[in-house]
Amino acid sequence: MSIVEQKLSSLTAAGQFDICAPGECIHVLSTAAHITYNRRADGCGRMLKVLLNGYCSYDCAYCSVRLKRERLGFSPDEFAEAFLRLWHEDLVGGLFLSSGIPHDVDLVMHDLVETGEILRCRGYDGYLHLKILPGAARADIHDAARVADRISINLETTSSDRLGCIAGVKDYQQDILKRQAWVAEEKPEGHTTQLVIGAADETDAEILSCLAGQYRRVRPARVYFSAFRSLPGTPLAEHPDTPAWRARRCYQADYLLRDYGFTADELKASLNEDGFFENRDPKEVIAANMMPVNVNTAAKWDLLRVPGIGPKAADRIIALRKQRPFTGPADLARAGIRGQVAARHLTFGNRKETIQTKLILQGGRHLPVRRPPEGE
Repeated sequence: MSIVEQKLSSLTAAGQFDICAPGECIHVLSTAAHITYNRRADGCGRMLKVLLNGYCSYDCAYCSVRLKRERLGFSPDEFAEAFLRLWHEDLVGGLFLSSGIPHDVDLVMHDLVETGEILRCRGYDGYLHLKILPGAARADIHDAARVADRISINLETTSSDRLGCIAGVKDYQQDILKRQAWVAEEKPEGHTTQLVIGAADETDAEILSCLAGQYRRVRPARVYFSAFRSLPGTPLAEHPDTPAWRARRCYQADYLLRDYGFTADELKASLNEDGFFENRDPKEVIAANMMPVNVNTAAKWDLLRVPGIGPKAADRIIALRKQRPFTGPADLARAGIRGQVAARHLTFGNRKETIQTKLILQGGRHLPVRRPPEGE
């Protein structure tokens, strides 16, 4: 194995913890480099995720890079040559480039941006995602936004206090939130962030509040969630791992906030008394305590609160019921809705109750369907 191949093998393995698509998996190329593969990935399905430098002077307690003793790294020109060879051989379709911080953050950010500029100058027109490092200069963020399709800075956790428990060097307000505001200004609708779920012992209630603040202030295109995994040799080696299902529940809640018009307060109704999701779809938990809605008269806002109905299905329902009313659960197939999940929370025609409604009314109390404020 050549020196370049050794570097690719080590630095792609170290880069696997940055997430670029939910549900991604890792494949190993013949060069021993790792790529992610996911058809839903932003921009490409074969992403080379790699660190430019594999050594870091920061003290993030959950991170494997802090354990590296070998100071492996690429110069911008060296990496560009290696990546372009993989690209020309059609082994990769995109690049996610981050870095450890072995020395001054400005020097490392300059190298990241220079790498992107070299790739573009040498003909690379594929997907490029550049990581913005904590404490990065505004000028480097501007240049990264200019050369990359997407940029991101990781929140890691929900607040200054939580970050202080797992990464004492970083200042949450100055190094992360201030830089994230710059990122949003330089790349509106083209930036993302990531949370490590469970490392700092935050509750899901805290995560929901954090997400609501994110979409209110900086509007990231996506928020990614990584379930914490303890790594031998780190300060959190004995910390319990976060179950993968908890990250899935966070993704579901994030979709509801971002695409379905739910509020953080609504979603908190799906949490247990300790402020955590149970291992159940939060939309179903909320719907179980709400009155069924009439599929033939309900507003889109109400239809979106029915499990099994998303924005596209809601639009189809509203369009199709103008032609003729829906008459029963089987008729939902007209709108592309199959199965009984949605039907359990709907009534049909002008009937006030269906069998499902009667069962719910007999089994427990109802919370009324919350109406959106005027203007929503």
